[in-house]
Amino acid sequence: MDNGELLVAASTIWVVITAVLVMFMQAGFAFLEAGLTRMKNVGHIAAKNVLMFALASVVYFLVGFAIAFGDGGNGLFGGSGFIPTVDDMLSIGKAPFSWFGDTPAAAGYLFEVVFAGVSLAIVWGAMAERTKLWVYFAFGTVFVLIYSVVSHWIWSPDGWLFAKGMQDFAGSTVVHYQGALAGLAGAILLGPRIGKFGADGKPNAIPGHNMAYTTLGVLILWFGWFGFNPGSTLSVGHGNAADGFIGGGLGFFAYVALNTNIAAAAGVVGALVTAWIVIKKPDLSMTLNGAIAALVAITASCAFVTPWAALVIGAVAGSIVVFGVLFVERLGIDDPVGAIAAHGMAGVWGTLSLGFLAHPDLASRLATGKGGLFYGGGVHQLGTQALGLVAVGGFTFAASFAALFVMKTLWGIRTEEEVETAGLDVSEHGMWGYPEFYIPVPGGYGTESHGHLLAGVRHEPAAAQGPLDVSGDDGAETAHPPSSMAPEPMR
Repeated sequence: MDNGELLVAASTIWVVITAVLVMFMQAGFAFLEAGLTRMKNVGHIAAKNVLMFALASVVYFLVGFAIAFGDGGNGLFGGSGFIPTVDDMLSIGKAPFSWFGDTPAAAGYLFEVVFAGVSLAIVWGAMAERTKLWVYFAFGTVFVLIYSVVSHWIWSPDGWLFAKGMQDFAGSTVVHYQGALAGLAGAILLGPRIGKFGADGKPNAIPGHNMAYTTLGVLILWFGWFGFNPGSTLSVGHGNAADGFIGGGLGFFAYVALNTNIAAAAGVVGALVTAWIVIKKPDLSMTLNGAIAALVAITASCAFVTPWAALVIGAVAGSIVVFGVLFVERLGIDDPVGAIAAHGMAGVWGTLSLGFLAHPDLASRLATGKGGLFYGGGVHQLGTQALGLVAVGGFTFAASFAALFVMKTLWGIRTEEEVETAGLDVSEHGMWGYPEFYIPVPGGYGTESHGHLLAGVRHEPAAAQGPLDVSGDDGAETAHPPSSMAPEPMR
């Protein structure tokens, strides 16, 4: 095995491992979203995350990968590689996927499809707890196509924004901004959840049911981001050996990982301090979203900036997400998980930050764009970044809004009031994520099997119990078992 073959072998292992890390982020999104929503919808959210990754995998294989990276296209979309063959996927640096020069195209597909899955997961966070199940299939397919077009613009060497030198190393714009834009379109068309805003327009808190889940989800996402950003080198050398590894050099992914981590850490501190000042409490959900926002912001710039700049980018993103969540709510938009602020607003900041903080030496090594304003590069790079945001924002939001509007007009995209009130677990799936809180389960919580723990609990056969009560005395949307199943406080 010569040096070239060794590089291909090592790079293929690296790209596949990092792709698996990014895929594991789906578990992080599931925990994050489940924790920030109500227990009556947790099974639906879990099912949705699995379903959406499966759908993205199929659609991206059939057409998305070719639209994004297929040779022979133009500045708008790729022109070959649709329904790829065995030879297509085993080729290295050859048509139809010549952009992948250090790994087989199959490794490139695996890495890129998990990014599409992440972007799609972001969409549904803003639309949580009130969207019909079929919409996931229909709009999920449409969004993967939208996503693929934009990724071609910015990441393919044939893309028009790539040619202009737009810097978005791992996808603050391609992945996160796009997901947030589609989520925003969906949240506007769906309207808020029942009870979110009062008659006077003031927002009512709908707390998530499990902040431990949310914390675990954020830590999983933070862990997965070490595949997301460093893996975007697409090679252990990040560059062609014949060209002296222009693009960073051997082990450049470690530098990217460093910037990723310190930005996230700064985001946590920035969000906590901002929340403490603005809402007078070091709110946990805001703090956790600070980590996500910082990771989103550094995703574009992780390979282009110095560590001190990564700290600044992360800290600012942490502050942005606190103000952003409050601003979105003030507009009357219901975003249960804060996706619009954490992925959209932070994605905008991360993309624009390169116009100020991109280091000219790193931009030169990566052969993408120029140095930022703070390094004497003028406003050229800032203008390019802004152009990309406007173009992607206009296209993705308009296409997403149009697709969802048609679906809403023809078939309806929001669940019926009684379905939303009962919860999507039982209404859409015929089961509960937490069945023992809703129905009698033999040997479950609140039965005779737990009598030594719960004094005074009276157990009745299921047939003797009344129907499931899904509304509180005040008409608010609550779901709880009949009173005979409600345990008294433990003594």
